[in-house]
Amino acid sequence: MTASSVLMLTRYGRLGASSRLRFLAYLPALRDAGFQVIEAPLLDDGYLQRLYGGEPPDRRQIAAAYARRLAALRSTRRHGVVWLEKEALPWLPFKAEAAAGLGRTPYVMDIDDAWFERYAGHRLAPVRALLGGKFTALARNARIVLAGSPYLADWARGAGCPDVRLLPTVVDLARYPLLPVSDECGSGKPRRPAIVGWIGSPSTARYLGMVGGALARLATTLRLRVIGASNVALPVPADCLPWREDSETEELSRFDIGIMPLPDSPWERGKCGYKLIQYMAAGRPVVASPIGVNTTLVQHGVNGFLADGEDAWVDALGRLAADPALRARMGAAGRQLVEERYALSVTAPQLADALRAAAGGR
Repeated sequence: MTASSVLMLTRYGRLGASSRLRFLAYLPALRDAGFQVIEAPLLDDGYLQRLYGGEPPDRRQIAAAYARRLAALRSTRRHGVVWLEKEALPWLPFKAEAAAGLGRTPYVMDIDDAWFERYAGHRLAPVRALLGGKFTALARNARIVLAGSPYLADWARGAGCPDVRLLPTVVDLARYPLLPVSDECGSGKPRRPAIVGWIGSPSTARYLGMVGGALARLATTLRLRVIGASNVALPVPADCLPWREDSETEELSRFDIGIMPLPDSPWERGKCGYKLIQYMAAGRPVVASPIGVNTTLVQHGVNGFLADGEDAWVDALGRLAADPALRARMGAAGRQLVEERYALSVTAPQLADALRAAAGGR
């Protein structure tokens, strides 16, 4: 065992956004910093492909995944630190994870959504009784918790973790070349509608329904483009494109405005605002609901607008659609914010420091 050996227990492979962005994206920087990272995902890309395709889970595939994870937990003593995404064994209590080996070596827990709500707020009382306190135990026993948003950081401190560090979900700016904001649509006689864009997973596309009324009222000046979801039920037509890692930044550059509507509920308050960071990295202005980390990322009137209610969404989108110069100014301000706080080059040293601190505290 060496202190620089890191056992990386991700939930997914590369197709899983949280695993790709909060773990795999850091591997080159960590290896350059002297770490030996052993990758041990729980669920492979085939699992997510079935899930996104609407197919039922393959029980044999899941059983094999748990067997691999148990083997990885038995090996924790061979490493200096365990870097854990969320939890080790979903739907099993913390005591089962500890019995399997979690905690024998210091672990750093990474949380990027309000996962504690999934168990604590479950509709079934037996699930709440068995698992409701699981994430609190995970955070309390972690050497360090890396939280993707201030809301999650506050939760981890309340759970009793002795060392909580804010680590936002960030972008590799090398993948986001700055392209000019289109001036084809502005005051006077626009040549085409402004493109309002949204990127995300099929499970979160339901949030677009929150802005359907606003988009319908602006149907003559806006066109909606959706990346990562299809068959979105909205009162306006939408161009729906599949998500592809190799083309997502090119597609983002075709947006004129990026949006992130959210309801005000416990799960959404824990979100990390990654799509807003992507829009800003591409130099595009944003409009977002004033929920959770959105209020930190969006500097109202500077890099975008916070909009609460249909009229506010109509006003914000209408102003941006009509004014290319405003879009350019706000897009530049968003890009500057990402360069200063939400870029991989900024957060990679912070992550390396956390892993060293956890391993050094054995």
